[in-house]
Amino acid sequence: MIPRVLTVAGSDSGGGAGIQADLKTMLALGVHGMSVITAVTAQNSLGVQGAWELPVEAVRAQYRSVVDDIGVRAVKTGMLASVELVEAVAELIGGTDAPAVIDPVGVSKHGDSLLASSALESVRTKLLPVATVATPNLDEVAQLAGVHVECEEQLRQAAAAVLEYGPRWVLIKGGHLPGDAVDLLTDGSAEHWLRAPRHDNRHTHGTGCTLASAIASGLAKGLAVPEAVTAAKEYVTGAIEAGFALGGGIGPVDHGWRFRAGA
Repeated sequence: MIPRVLTVAGSDSGGGAGIQADLKTMLALGVHGMSVITAVTAQNSLGVQGAWELPVEAVRAQYRSVVDDIGVRAVKTGMLASVELVEAVAELIGGTDAPAVIDPVGVSKHGDSLLASSALESVRTKLLPVATVATPNLDEVAQLAGVHVECEEQLRQAAAAVLEYGPRWVLIKGGHLPGDAVDLLTDGSAEHWLRAPRHDNRHTHGTGCTLASAIASGLAKGLAVPEAVTAAKEYVTGAIEAGFALGGGIGPVDHGWRFRAGA
């Protein structure tokens, strides 16, 4: 049976991030993607023009509909928007026997807020404790843990701070630092430093969603966390290199880069 992966996230009408990026990634990596939509955004290459969260009962119904009938091998979360949605999704994931990749989305690529400030404590105390892997970027580390990373050596401090909230593994994404794109994956004892060349391409919309979905896809295939994250890093690096212009602003990464490379 094809491994099944469920994304619980917001919709990006421009197709570069959110649910759309997640499902494209899952298709590219050979798993069956399914979705629970938490919010709808009016969004394009220039930014987010509007966002409307769905009622908690609609999110619960979508989740139960998929999990109770089809089942899942991994779950990935993205935009959860509010306290109510964060806590409901954390409860649902806590009752599901599958690894969970938690991408604690706080702001969009354009700087638009995608999480209410009142929901931060629920992310810390409810959502992160059910994570198999948490994947914050440096802005999200600062938002959640108050750690401001300015150099590679501080990635350890950031990882330790996030691990205090209970995820089994944390991947601190150092893509905002100068030099090579360096990430640190750790469970508090083992450390895996993931390095990739930095591509001179401004079209990187959807990078975080894509990486988290790629990790979930690897976990659904039965890979251990370090192997799933390593494979996901390779995939997203290629997608960033192949990112393309779309509209008048920041274009998306290319989720189908491997298909085009082999054409």
